[in-house]
Amino acid sequence: MSSFPISQFWPLAIGFLSLSINYFVQGGTTLTKYPNWSKDKASFDRTIGLWGIFMGGFGQLITGTYLMVGLSWFPVYRNAAPLYMAALAFSVYGLHWIVLGYRRYIGAEYGPEGWMAIPVLGLGILGAFSFGGNGDIPAMILFIGLSLIYVSEIFWRLGNSKFFEKATGFFQLLTGIWLFYLTVGVTMNFANGMHFWV
Repeated sequence: MSSFPISQFWPLAIGFLSLSINYFVQGGTTLTKYPNWSKDKASFDRTIGLWGIFMGGFGQLITGTYLMVGLSWFPVYRNAAPLYMAALAFSVYGLHWIVLGYRRYIGAEYGPEGWMAIPVLGLGILGAFSFGGNGDIPAMILFIGLSLIYVSEIFWRLGNSKFFEKATGFFQLLTGIWLFYLTVGVTMNFANGMHFWV
C-alpha cells in the first residue's frame, strides 16, 4: 500500500478567481446592461456565454476535480470534511456554468433555468450549513451569496421579473467581489505566509 505526502496547497484560488471573473462579467452586464457596444444581442450573448463556459465552468470544474481526486484516489489533503463540500460545490457549479454558458452562446431558451436554480439553491444552503458548522465563516458567507443568487434567479426565470433579474445581477456582482477577496486571501496565505481571514 502506497502513501502520499500531505499537501498544504489546496487549489481553491483557481476556483475562486475563475468564478469571481465570471460573476463580474455575468453580474455586471445583467445589472447594468453595459457595455453592449455591438448593439447585436446575439453577439453580446455569445461573448457572455464564453465567459460562463470557460471561467465559471471549466475553472470550477478543474478545481472540483482536482479536490475530489486529492480526497479519494490520492488522499493528499487533511481536514477532508470541509474539502469534500468544496469539491462537490466546485464540480457541480462548474458543470452548471458550462450548460448556462453554452445555452447563452447558442441563444437557447432560458426559462427552464428557474427549475435548475431550485436544486442549485439547495447546494448553496447545504454549503452554508456545512462550512458554518465547521467554523469556516468566510466560506459560509460565500455560500450565502450563492444562495441569494439562486433565490433571485428562481423568481427571475420562472416569473420573468425584471426586479429579480437585477437582483440576480446584483448578488452575482457582490458575490464576485467576495470571491476576489477570498482569492487574494488564500493566495497571500499560501504563497506569502500571511494571515488573511479566509
